[in-house]
Amino acid sequence: MTLTLWLSLVAACLIISLTPGAGAVNTMTTSLLYGWRRSFFTVLGQQLALLTQIAIVAAGLGVIVAQSPILFDVIRYGGAAYLVYLGIRMMLAKVKPAQDAEPAQVQGAGKKASKHPGSPLSLVNRGFWVNMSNPKAIVFILAFMPQFIRPDQPQLPQYLLLASTMIVIDIVVMWGGFAVVAKSLTRLSHSVRGQRALNLVFGSLFILVAAIMVLAGG
Repeated sequence: MTLTLWLSLVAACLIISLTPGAGAVNTMTTSLLYGWRRSFFTVLGQQLALLTQIAIVAAGLGVIVAQSPILFDVIRYGGAAYLVYLGIRMMLAKVKPAQDAEPAQVQGAGKKASKHPGSPLSLVNRGFWVNMSNPKAIVFILAFMPQFIRPDQPQLPQYLLLASTMIVIDIVVMWGGFAVVAKSLTRLSHSVRGQRALNLVFGSLFILVAAIMVLAGG
């Protein structure tokens, strides 16, 4: 890949990552609930999903998803339902006084940490499924990747460079951008009223993204 082509890839990846979507909402939500540092685990899960999607396309399975309306709809509606579930759960979540919020965020440090909603494993798992729930991502990568892959050159190094570029840029945008923006809103969580407002706003955003996924594909 030439330097000019790679710089074009960087610019395209920046635009894609900066476009608000389920990943951005999920990153901001995690940053608000569990802190900026812990939101990295959600971002990590989202990158594992992105890597999986790239691998699916590279293996040729993306064509099957793109050409099978039934499979596409199963993934699309299932993903939308998952986002609605996350949104409703957040909107109905119990709020706690500010003095109780910090202990609640770290109480999963013991033997049952993996089952706690704020544990690293839970956040990675949630980030993975939020990103994997959108079949349009696979179809988009299927159309996007050929623009930067030269068929007359060795394929593996090109796919590795493309994947690493997309993942690094998405981490920077998500963790260094959206999560930081959400961190600036944490002062609202110092009151019960502020927590309820944040839960309502971000829960609604999850449902909005789900609706866009369904309506845009209809």
